[in-house]
Amino acid sequence: MTLLLDDVTLTYPDGDGRLTALDTVSLEVRAGSLTAVVGPSGSGKSSLLAVAATLVTADAGRVVVAGTDTGELSRAEKSALRRERIGMVFQQPNLLASLTALEQLQVMGHISGRGPRQVRDRARELLAAVGLEDQAHRRPHQLSGGQRQRVNIARALMNGPSVLLVDEPTSALDHERGAVVLDLLASLTRERGTATVLVTHDRTHLERADRVVTMVDGTLRVPVG
Repeated sequence: MTLLLDDVTLTYPDGDGRLTALDTVSLEVRAGSLTAVVGPSGSGKSSLLAVAATLVTADAGRVVVAGTDTGELSRAEKSALRRERIGMVFQQPNLLASLTALEQLQVMGHISGRGPRQVRDRARELLAAVGLEDQAHRRPHQLSGGQRQRVNIARALMNGPSVLLVDEPTSALDHERGAVVLDLLASLTRERGTATVLVTHDRTHLERADRVVTMVDGTLRVPVG
């Protein structure tokens, strides 16, 4: 078990009251498995990712990442946990325009304090894993949308995370390129043993997931069996 959300409740201020974004949500994602979270806009999918990433602190419940109960951590300790244990793939790659694909990954490696040679070797290995070894020295404007998203995924894996949180990775891609990206996420999840949570509105590629759960009005509906 690598990621556990246990009876998590999250509320936000809403006028004179509070709006419930997550209502006693429980989710367990094991290493090497991919769980897809679907549901309408405003159902709580993004809030679930934010809590799992320790970017937002829940009102109640537990969030456990790689055996660490995050409720007991200071802000600095949560930052270290995100850096070392959690990889995040955002809807938009947000690559730095002046850096090559290889350098995008190397920046992440240097933040972790690794040596230059180790960082370079790791970055090259991951670019090869996402099929971009021949694009290592290209900058974002020289890459297609699908290639930029693959760089985004490789960057998220740079520090060997236990948990990979992915937010709408195919929203800006056509059907074919979206399928390629989700195939890649599924294969990397199994090869590298991450506990992957994929938030998506696109139900056409869900056969890649090990499990599909649905968010509705802040509650999580998990299929039986």
